[in-house]
Amino acid sequence: MFTRRLNRIFRSDGRSLIVAFDHGLTEGPTRGLENPGKILSEIVAGGADAILTSYGIATRFAQEISPLGLILRLDVGGTKLGKMGPGIQFFEVEDAIRVAADAVAISAFPGTPQEQATMQMLAGVIAEAHTWGMPVMAELQPGGFDAGPEFFTTENIALSARVAAELGADWVKIPHASDFNKVVSSCYVPVVMLGGVKAKDERALFEVVHGAMQDGATGVAIGRNIFQAEHPTSIVTALAALIHEDVSVDKAWEIYQQALTKTNP
Repeated sequence: MFTRRLNRIFRSDGRSLIVAFDHGLTEGPTRGLENPGKILSEIVAGGADAILTSYGIATRFAQEISPLGLILRLDVGGTKLGKMGPGIQFFEVEDAIRVAADAVAISAFPGTPQEQATMQMLAGVIAEAHTWGMPVMAELQPGGFDAGPEFFTTENIALSARVAAELGADWVKIPHASDFNKVVSSCYVPVVMLGGVKAKDERALFEVVHGAMQDGATGVAIGRNIFQAEHPTSIVTALAALIHEDVSVDKAWEIYQQALTKTNP
């Protein structure tokens, strides 16, 4: 069961293009998420492998996401109306099983006042999930969501990724670092690059993803750079080629332009 679930998220090459689609939990109907069914169909059409999303999306849009591996987020932080900080666990592993999820996601925040509490929450979820044969993606945010650049050093990110592995995570979602190969090589479970803030343009996004893959990442988990893009299907098509075909940035740009022509003749 464990392997079957992982194979719904990672292709036979061991890589995955995960679309982060859980932003509505804290930001509500933010730009790009006003019509979930429409954007989900575009994501599937582009060739994404899996989606990280909320319980509400998983239950209300089951048909749209059925071609994708499903990673259910179990924890929720504050909304934009308050303070968007480290959250608490809202859902259980049994809830994930109920919606036929293939994995669960939980976050931890090294370097914050909530460090120990969030790491304990992560460890507890891992222990429970593994009794059910359910894989766990650990998302590590050094310093928290509003951390300054001093937290995003290679050393801090590598430490955070390794701690998640030591706690038993099956793979880690982590911010990019200047020497990302050091993060990957010092973490003995697969590392997926966190998409982060909106890139200045599509080519800049392709360059970062290409670099991460060359450094040994097993994929990416990207949200705003997909669902807030003018042409999400074309973005996903190019990203899938970068991840699964090892194409160059120039080739990814060419694939992106060709996809644009097909979707907007």
